[in-house]
Amino acid sequence: MPPDRDSGIDELLAKQAIREVIYRYCRGVDRMDRETVRACFHDDAVDSHGSFQGDVEAMMDWMWSVMRKFDRTMHFIGNQLIELRGDVARCESYGVAYHRGDPATPHRNLISGFRYIDRLERRGDANWRIARRTVTTEWTRVDAPEHWWPVSDDFLMGSRGPEDPIFEPFD
Repeated sequence: MPPDRDSGIDELLAKQAIREVIYRYCRGVDRMDRETVRACFHDDAVDSHGSFQGDVEAMMDWMWSVMRKFDRTMHFIGNQLIELRGDVARCESYGVAYHRGDPATPHRNLISGFRYIDRLERRGDANWRIARRTVTTEWTRVDAPEHWWPVSDDFLMGSRGPEDPIFEPFD
């Protein structure tokens, strides 16, 4: 028997809310907006993120120490598969992240393919948040500066922090 219409709509709404958690996380990392990233996780969340494993507070400190080494980053999320079981979800997100830093430091200019494997939970406040994250690295490559195309001075560039255009008032 097919699910009823209301439960199907509830499932779609839950999946969209979960996608938005992942998207907000990426925006927060790329804009170096610590509060936005932190809000994506439950207080007791744990993270296994490459060389880091630990609780969410330690992960935030570790991540910010790593991200400061780059001038800019950009995360793209592609395929997502979300499996729901009541107020618990498993979300697998495929992604590509671009990291740009000092051109003289090749390991600070890389592109990586990854997967976020997240357990999200909807708890007391009814908001979905990450309870456990595992990050797998699928591949990496150096983004050699000699292949960079120069950006004209008259182009508006994104920035890390509150001066980025995304933080302008929403009219």
